[in-house]
Parts: sequence; C-alpha cells; structure tokens
Amino acid sequence: MNQKLDLFLNYLTVEKGLSANTLEAYGRDLSRYVGFLLEKEAHHPDQATATLVLDFLGSLKKSGLSSRSRARTLVALRTFHRFLLAEGYACENPTSQIKAPRTLSSLPKTLSPEEVERLLAAPIGDTPLDLRDRAMFDLLYATGLRVSELVGLKVSDLQLDVGYLTAFGKGGKQRIVPMGESALGELRDYLNMGRPSLVKDRVNSFLFLNRSGNGLTRQGFWKIIKRRALQAGISKNITPHTLRHSFATHLLDNGADLRAVQTMLGHADISTTQIYTHVTRERLKRLHALIHPRG
Repeated sequence: MNQKLDLFLNYLTVEKGLSANTLEAYGRDLSRYVGFLLEKEAHHPDQATATLVLDFLGSLKKSGLSSRSRARTLVALRTFHRFLLAEGYACENPTSQIKAPRTLSSLPKTLSPEEVERLLAAPIGDTPLDLRDRAMFDLLYATGLRVSELVGLKVSDLQLDVGYLTAFGKGGKQRIVPMGESALGELRDYLNMGRPSLVKDRVNSFLFLNRSGNGLTRQGFWKIIKRRALQAGISKNITPHTLRHSFATHLLDNGADLRAVQTMLGHADISTTQIYTHVTRERLKRLHALIHPRG
C-alpha cells in the first residue's frame, strides 16, 4: 500500500500539477489512512473495504478531528481509490457509496469598506516597509489574490503600462488580473522608492521583500497584516485571506456578476464563489432587521 501511495502522490505531482500545500495535505491524510489499513492487516488495495474506510473516518472523529477536516480527508481517499481503480491496482472503489460528513458552513470573515480604508491607510510613513505594506494591501484588495499568489509574484509578472498582472493559482493555473489605478500608484511608489532599499545590491526576482531583502513568506505577511490591523484599530480576527474575502463580497454588494468574480478569484468551480452570495444575503437580513418597521 505504501508503494501505491508513492505512485499516487507522484501522479498528483506530475499529471495534476497540484500545489505543494495540497500535496502535503494529501500525503498527510493518506499516510494516516494507509497506516490504519496496515494495522488492520489490509495490505492490498482490494482489502480496503467500505467498512474499513468508515472505521477509519470514525477513528478520526473520535480523535477530535472536525467534520470539515474529515470531509477533506474523504476527498483524498476517494481520489486515491479512483486512481487505484483506473490504474488496475484494484477492482473496486470502497469509497463510492460513502457520504461526506455534514459540515457547518462557515461564512468568510470580511471587513466593511470603512475598515478596509483604515487598514489601507495604516502604513502612514514613507519607509521602504511602509511603501511595501501599502502596495501589498492595496493590491490584495484591488485584485482578490490569494496570499500565496501575492508573495509568489515576480516583478516580471507586472504589466504596469496596461494595468494588469499575471497570477499563478492552484495547480500552477495562470490568469490575468486587472489592478486598478490606486494599486498601480502604490506599486510604482514601492518599486521606485521602497524595493531598491530592500533588495540593495542583491539579485531577487520576487516583488515583495522582507527587511533582509528576501522574498516575503505567507507567514511573514500574516504577521504584517495582524500588526497593521491593530494599528488601524480593527479588533476583528484578521486572516491572510481577509482582504480577498472583502474584495469578493464588496464586488457582489455593488452588483458585480458572479461569473466575473469567479474569474478574478481564480475559482475552478463557481460553487466555491457562491459562498460570498451567502455573505451578502446575511448582510441584507441584518439590514432589514435593523431598519424595517417590522424587522
């Protein structure tokens, strides 16, 4: 089974081009699953029955794993067993009739337009780091990029003269994203007056750099936005994707087409984008309760 797992992970890497984070999650979930099967003396794919799969999912529940995490694990198991079946390593798929655990739908946390303005204005100085942070925040809110896409941007990915950038999303999928005049202005200031002081005489192709002149990491960005949110007096729990969620929600609030938002976010499936329509509906309900005479 371990050999088949290695073949599967190689298939995901070479054929599907999944991101490193996704591959790591698949590997972690499936290694735990294969270990469980081996404990149960199931050494061949055809010995992995639906009962064993359910027992494994039950063990995850007992260990305290959330329904959302168990649903994600089941997706990995289904993909793994479909691969085994397609490649002739198994005769049946034991996951085909197993339903995903019911998950509570958690709405994305967003900022109000006023809170966004406060956050964007938080880096008030003209130091290289202030210029960098203003450019990052403005760009995120203007484009809805994932943070991993933001920190992965190269200077060569920008087309400032036409106002677009090239983003590389999950699985290396490429998309062209418009930036807007405000973000363009902040980017030009950063490129002209901020980035040269950070990169100094080193060679680094990444757009956003830390104080040492190295490419910024996702964790580094999280620390920055947390600190700037406190500086702006925002008490909400900010996550790396808060500006992405706010971008999508504010577009829909102002009448943007769902398909257009899907394209800009880089979602492969529109059902992923539809979570933001729930946010706007919840806001309408709160507004109705607040101002309607019979609310």
